[in-house]
Amino acid sequence: MNHKLRVTFVMVRTGEWPSGGNRILYEHANYLARRGHIVTVVAPGRFVINPTVLDHTKNAVRYVLRKLDGRHTPDAWLKMDPRVRFLCVPSLSERFVPDGDVVIATAWQTAGWVSQYPRSKGRGFYFIQHLETWNGPEERVYATWKAPLQKIVPSKWLVETARSLGESAIYIPYGLDSDAFRILRPREQRPANQLMMLYHNAKWKGCDDGLEALSLVREQEPSLRVVFFGVPARPKTLPDWIEYRESPSPELLRELYNRAAIFVAPSRTEGWGLTGCEALLCGAALAATDIDGHREFAFHGRTALTSPARDPGALAENILRLIHDPELRIRLARNGFDFVRQLTWERASASLEAALYAPIFEGHEAPVAG
Repeated sequence: MNHKLRVTFVMVRTGEWPSGGNRILYEHANYLARRGHIVTVVAPGRFVINPTVLDHTKNAVRYVLRKLDGRHTPDAWLKMDPRVRFLCVPSLSERFVPDGDVVIATAWQTAGWVSQYPRSKGRGFYFIQHLETWNGPEERVYATWKAPLQKIVPSKWLVETARSLGESAIYIPYGLDSDAFRILRPREQRPANQLMMLYHNAKWKGCDDGLEALSLVREQEPSLRVVFFGVPARPKTLPDWIEYRESPSPELLRELYNRAAIFVAPSRTEGWGLTGCEALLCGAALAATDIDGHREFAFHGRTALTSPARDPGALAENILRLIHDPELRIRLARNGFDFVRQLTWERASASLEAALYAPIFEGHEAPVAG
């Protein structure tokens, strides 16, 4: 491609803490930078929806601290292309956002800002990874879907959400890093009672349901071995029979996935369900809730065993089936691996690149990625 784009991702927070949603955006940024595009990631030192006078002061302090300590990039947990530029800014006001060809809102809180930027900042896009009513007022979240921005979503259910609101959305499923997440330990060598689950503070992640399901399993399988991982410190209420790994490095996370015979995904809702895919790439079998986001890759009896959300008993039954039936467990793990390994970053980011080019080359043939 001869015409290189100036692309700006507008984030709601800086990147020092691991986040699955942010990882997706950073991987797209990496790909675009490797393709020669000029990529900038903009994030405020601190973001508040309805800031008070005190908040403005706190925001300014946080901004200064982040500029001084440099802790506003994901370099500690994700390898970034050095050509991706990170800007920690006092606010998302247009004066802190570079001019460009494309500007991408990445959360409902940023969509309002991006939709009001002048055309000099670029054609506006809205990268939607979830229906974010879980972290914002429902009417304000839905209002952002009506913003004059081109919507991009990773899941079919989000395409349907857009349609129900009279909007259109480009469907670009996630990519996965098959180098970072791969099989190191054969499935057949993993103890059937070795399980793994993500811990998250958000209620919609269903961790309470998952813990209850695992407690039911342990009543029948006292030798159960379970590892949780997550960003928060170990919860004080977590039983001592559960091992907990706080913010594991990418190498340790891959090792943990490779220990697991079964990965448990108990979410009540998901935009997609990234950790379940990573576990499948590393050879685990998947016991997941039957929710919209999981339906992108968790097909009951084919690539996973699924059960209704908020039903710990049904989830426990599926976990026990996988423990007691090694043939089923190995078959589902293999099928799941075969499916998710098709979800490459090359495919996903090339699709995003083509979508970003399309409006610029309307009426002409857009460059072909490759």
